[in-house]
Amino acid sequence: MAQPPILSLESIGLQQGGRWLFGGGDSDGLDLHVGPRDRMALIGRNGAGKTTLFRLILDSIEPDRGLRKVKPGTRIAVLEQEPDFSAYDTLMDFALAGDDAPESYEVEAIADQLGIDMTTAAQGASGGERRRAAIARALAQDPDLLLMDEPTNHLDLAAIDWLEDWLGRYRGAFIVISHDRTFLNRLTNATLWLDRGLLRRRDVGFGGYEAWEEQVMAEEARSAEKLDARLKLEAHWLERGVTARRKRNQGRLEKLYEMRARRAAMIDPAGTAKLKLASEDETRSKSVIVAEKVTKTYDERPVIRDFSLRVQRGDRIGVVGANGAGKTTLLKLLTGEIPPDTGKVTIARTLTGVMIDQQRALLQPEKSVRDILAEGGDWIDVDGVRKHVQGYLKDFLFDPGIVDTKVATLSGGERSRLLLAREFARKSNLLVLDEPTNDLDLETLDLLQEVIADYEGTVLIVSHDRDFLDRTVNLTLGLDGSGLVDIVAGGYADWEAKRTRRTPKARTEKASTPSRQISSPTPAPPPPSRKLSYKDQRDYDLLPKRIADLESAIARGEQILSDPDLFTADNARFREISQGVENARAEKESAEDRWLELAETLES
Repeated sequence: MAQPPILSLESIGLQQGGRWLFGGGDSDGLDLHVGPRDRMALIGRNGAGKTTLFRLILDSIEPDRGLRKVKPGTRIAVLEQEPDFSAYDTLMDFALAGDDAPESYEVEAIADQLGIDMTTAAQGASGGERRRAAIARALAQDPDLLLMDEPTNHLDLAAIDWLEDWLGRYRGAFIVISHDRTFLNRLTNATLWLDRGLLRRRDVGFGGYEAWEEQVMAEEARSAEKLDARLKLEAHWLERGVTARRKRNQGRLEKLYEMRARRAAMIDPAGTAKLKLASEDETRSKSVIVAEKVTKTYDERPVIRDFSLRVQRGDRIGVVGANGAGKTTLLKLLTGEIPPDTGKVTIARTLTGVMIDQQRALLQPEKSVRDILAEGGDWIDVDGVRKHVQGYLKDFLFDPGIVDTKVATLSGGERSRLLLAREFARKSNLLVLDEPTNDLDLETLDLLQEVIADYEGTVLIVSHDRDFLDRTVNLTLGLDGSGLVDIVAGGYADWEAKRTRRTPKARTEKASTPSRQISSPTPAPPPPSRKLSYKDQRDYDLLPKRIADLESAIARGEQILSDPDLFTADNARFREISQGVENARAEKESAEDRWLELAETLES
């Protein structure tokens, strides 16, 4: 029998900036009921109101209408995305502030497990230290309901594992906003989807979210057929784009697996990246960065030692490891920013790099979006191709109408997305991404995955986002803090599998951890071992071209339908083209599913 909720929001309406964020017009308002053991993922685009919903739950803002009900005695704690440390001398001062402050010994117990010194000065603390202090403060309160806003930001892999284990044993309820798909898959049993002021709930974990979202979008698309062409295109372009993007990314994953298989053939069993290609001349012609027996030492501690790697043109390389293990040092060595103490790094003279490090300070708040992207003009050169700035904004999931909006009014996630849009427009053949996924919503992560996959140059990524690395890189450099660097063909799951094979005891302990749902790793598939029938092989070979032809037909039809006068001037033609586009979409989806099914057959 279901237990009564510990917190409820009923018929909530809230105005923000002169518009209804929740519950406007004829809407009944926003409803939310939280049970004592709910573990909910809160999903929604940047700017949809997720953080505002947390504030309503905390009673830190008043709704314009509706009721908030809390079971007596319920303790609620929050882990904010960017807590304010400005009023505190030390991290412990921050943790013990407020009416509901925990006991200092409770904070210390959690801080010890997280490896954070709470006497550290708050103003000099790093992002990772502040995040650990905020976690210690929230968990030590022993809440009945825990609200977490991007809890894995600034955490290294060891700290993320610890937090997942803690939450697996936690007996209360939590709601989490996160871009970390692996974190959400492992921990949640329900999903809240906040979209255009409406809060939907489904009692399945995040693993079932994308299928649910696409089902809802398909239903909306059918309803949209009753609208006029202009409204249909303007109101639903993003939803259709998201679904199509996920389909395309499935095909890109197939290409990524092929890249991983080729890269695996270039690494010897010891992981020293010795090349086994046909000729040394061919190998050298494709190399853009060559590191030979590189060592770098700080304060007599070897951060990188005896490291050799030949980076090939088009490689997507992930760099992982604990904070302080040497990831940034390795990145600087590979890009020539710092020299090695011993050994040699050779960089191709034609290499032109762009660094994207999520420093939003580069975006002056008083400037407009147009200023940032096009220096105040209407056009932007994107890798040599001229694009209208408003069209380019749509490529990065922005409403084109924000072109003259000030940067200061954008959310943190929107600023990060704007920074990506600006940097990706620059002509380059090397991308260096330092924690690119922080503050991005899931749809922007899908977009970023697509942009990286289509990028023709070489990519270096430092990230703790395990799912993102599994979807993006073909080579992983893993640092354990000893100075040695593991070189593994594949993504994070492949590196983790290699570590687990080396430490079977750790694997056994991890498998027996109570209350934790561990997703199986997704290693690169083995080489094809099954043969297809003649008909299946023919479909497998011909379907990609058919899919491309259908995409072109859909684009042509949508271009015609974008004429706002067509519906009135020639209603019969409008209906004919609309039906043709829908038929093409249905055939394209069927063709994609068929091709993926055949690809999976080949891999099994």
